[in-house]
Amino acid sequence: MASQEKTKLVLLACGSFNPITNMHLRMFELARDHLEDTGRYRVVKGIISPVGDSYKKKGLIEACHRLEMARLATENSDWITVNDWESQQSEWVETARVVRHHHAELISSENINDDVDTVRCGKRRKLEQNKNICQSSSYINTETDTPHLKLLCGADVLESFGVPNLWKSEDIEEIVGQYGVACITRCGSDAEKFINQSDVLYKHRKNIHVVREWVTNEISATHVRRALRRGQSVRYLLPDPVVRYIQDHSLYSSESEQKNADVILAPLQRYTSTN
Repeated sequence: MASQEKTKLVLLACGSFNPITNMHLRMFELARDHLEDTGRYRVVKGIISPVGDSYKKKGLIEACHRLEMARLATENSDWITVNDWESQQSEWVETARVVRHHHAELISSENINDDVDTVRCGKRRKLEQNKNICQSSSYINTETDTPHLKLLCGADVLESFGVPNLWKSEDIEEIVGQYGVACITRCGSDAEKFINQSDVLYKHRKNIHVVREWVTNEISATHVRRALRRGQSVRYLLPDPVVRYIQDHSLYSSESEQKNADVILAPLQRYTSTN
């Protein structure tokens, strides 16, 4: 497929990032390679969206720390960014709404860029009235104008679609059907099998990209927090700036792991009460 026919694509990862690990960052690289290898896409941006404190997950430390660690982890990336919109909401926000928000932001940003390009072309027209205007690649978008957005997740998140009262069925339909998913495989998870067993996922299977990680890396934020509580080294599991930040702020202790221990997870509260 010619480069001008490729679809620009943005990858959005939602989650706790408690703390962000090298595997979280690796997911973006794996997904970009896989999607660009299809010849259909050019991945132009990755977005990390940490969940807010109101999610009420056990052991979830404050969003301000998780955001800062994510920013430190991505400071040397030229395409992965951190967005704080989700974490700054006063109540827990469904993932479908987060995806919807970022897609609207992409459309808004693209419209602003189009307006800027129109002004540039107008000025160029006045200067070059006898030439074909806006022929420079600086003014012509040779790819699909508005970037597509896909949710980036691990196979465990995909399988969580089957957990009662954790997701609304219409949200799953919207995320998978309208946007799509890039799912990174993990040991112990069989994404293809789960897709085959789920009617809604099977229906939209062509919109789910299962990305197999052949160089297995099973870094778990849960295991990282356990090591930190025990005073063990987590170097090379997390980016060095994140390790230093955790040390400087004395994050992750036995006390912090008990935070929200007696609180029901926000989606279970919301969806169970409506049934």
